[in-house]
Amino acid sequence: MLKNEEKSMEKIVNLCKNRGFIFAGSDIYGGLANTWDYGPLGSRLKNNVKDTWRKRFIQERKSSYEVDADILMHPRVWEASGHVASFSDPLLDCKECKMRFRADNLIDEFNPDAHADGMTKEEMFDYIKANSIPCPHCGKHNFTDIREFNLMFQTFRGVTNDSKNVIYLRPENAQGEYVNYLNVQRTMRAKLPFSIGQIGKAFRNEITPGNFTFRTIEFEQMEFQTFCREGTDTELYEYFKEYGKKYFEDLGIPAEHLRFHDHEKLAHYAKAACDIEFLFPFGWGEINGTHNRTDFDLKRHQEYSGKNLEYLDPETNEKFIPYIIESTYGLDRTVLALLCEAYDEEVVDAEKNDTRVVLHLSPAVAPFKAAVLPLSKKLGEEAIKVYEKLSAKFMVDYDETGSIGKRYRREDEIGTPWCITFDFDSLEDNCVTIRERDSMEQVRVSIDSLEEYFADKINF
Repeated sequence: MLKNEEKSMEKIVNLCKNRGFIFAGSDIYGGLANTWDYGPLGSRLKNNVKDTWRKRFIQERKSSYEVDADILMHPRVWEASGHVASFSDPLLDCKECKMRFRADNLIDEFNPDAHADGMTKEEMFDYIKANSIPCPHCGKHNFTDIREFNLMFQTFRGVTNDSKNVIYLRPENAQGEYVNYLNVQRTMRAKLPFSIGQIGKAFRNEITPGNFTFRTIEFEQMEFQTFCREGTDTELYEYFKEYGKKYFEDLGIPAEHLRFHDHEKLAHYAKAACDIEFLFPFGWGEINGTHNRTDFDLKRHQEYSGKNLEYLDPETNEKFIPYIIESTYGLDRTVLALLCEAYDEEVVDAEKNDTRVVLHLSPAVAPFKAAVLPLSKKLGEEAIKVYEKLSAKFMVDYDETGSIGKRYRREDEIGTPWCITFDFDSLEDNCVTIRERDSMEQVRVSIDSLEEYFADKINF
C-alpha cells in the first residue's frame, strides 16, 4: 500500500476529473482559479460525509440542534465579530515575477517547524529575510513588505453601490449559530450545555489558494458550537478535541495520519485552540479547528445588538453569558483527505505488470455502495430487477459494458465496496456472486438476502 507522502496529487486530481468526482469550475470557459464543481460521484461522496456528521454530531448527541442560517447577514454581525476590522491575510509580492503569496505559507513550506501562526507580521518578514526564502515561482528573493488584505467578499444590497448598502458574503458559519443562540434555546427549551450545528457555504477572498480543494474561495463548513457554563469549558474543550479525532478515524483515516496542533498564538477571544491535521501528499494540513472561545462572541453580539443574551439558570436563577466551545470541520478538506487516504495503486500480478488503482473508501461514504454487473447483456432484464430492488435502499451503480474484469477495475477506481455479478446460474439458483473491493474475495449470496447482507455493512 502506498504511503500518503508517496502518493501523487496530480494522479488524485486526474482521477477526480476523469471519474466524475471533481471538475474545474467554469471549465468550458477556461476555468476560474481555484473554483471547483463536484461531479456525480463527488457530490454523492460529499453528501455522504454530511450524513455521517449529522448522525454523529446531531442525531446521536443529546441537546444538539441543527440550524440553516442565511449566507447574507446584517453587516453589524461582522462588526461585532471583529471580521470587518481584523479579518485579513499577511501578503507580500515578489518584485521579480509579480506573484503574490501569503507570508505564513512561505515560511511553513520552507520550514514546517517554524510555526508562522505564532509570528507577528514583522517577525514573519524578518524570518523570510534572514533565511533568504526564495519565491516559489521564480526562485528569486526580492519581496515587498507584508501587507494585510481583508478576506471578506463585499457586495451591495439594493440598487445603489454606497457604503450604507454594504453587506458581506459570510466568511464563516459560526456567527449564524451565535445570533440564533437565543432562538434555539427558547424554542427547544434547551438547558446548558447544549449545542448548535450547521453545514453551509462560506466565502473568503483568498489571494493565494492552492493544493486542489484544500484552500478555495468558496467552501463548506460543518460547524458545531457547544454553549456551556464557565468552569466546565476546559473539560468540554478537551472532550471535543478527542471526539473530532475519533470521528475522522471512524471515517477511515488511521490515527497515525492525524495529529493535534495546538496554536502557539491565540486569537484575542480564545482561551485555547487546537487543529486536527491530516497528512496529505503535500504535507500536514488542517481539517478541523477546536477552540475555547470563552464568552467573547455572545458578549459582543449583546453589545452590538442591544439584545440581552444572558442565560437564566432554572435551578439557581443565576444569569450569565455562556462560554462557547467551537469545533469546525472543513467539509471540502475532509472529502479531499478521504480521497487522498483511500487512493492506492496495488500490484495484482507483478509478472504481467498488472496494477489496479483503487479507492479504499469506507462503505459509509462511498458514492455507490454496490454495483450490479450482468455477466452478459442477455441477462440485463433480470439483473435490472436486482438493481431496482437495491437502489430503493441505497445508491447502486449498474454497468453492462466491457469485460467483467474491466468493470471490476472501474468500480475499484471509484471506491465501490462490492460488485454483484448476475450470471447465467443466477437464473436457476436465484443467487449472485459478491466480490469485495479490498480483498477481491468472492461469495455466493441469495438475491432474497441481499438487503440483509448489506444493511449493517454500510452503516456509519
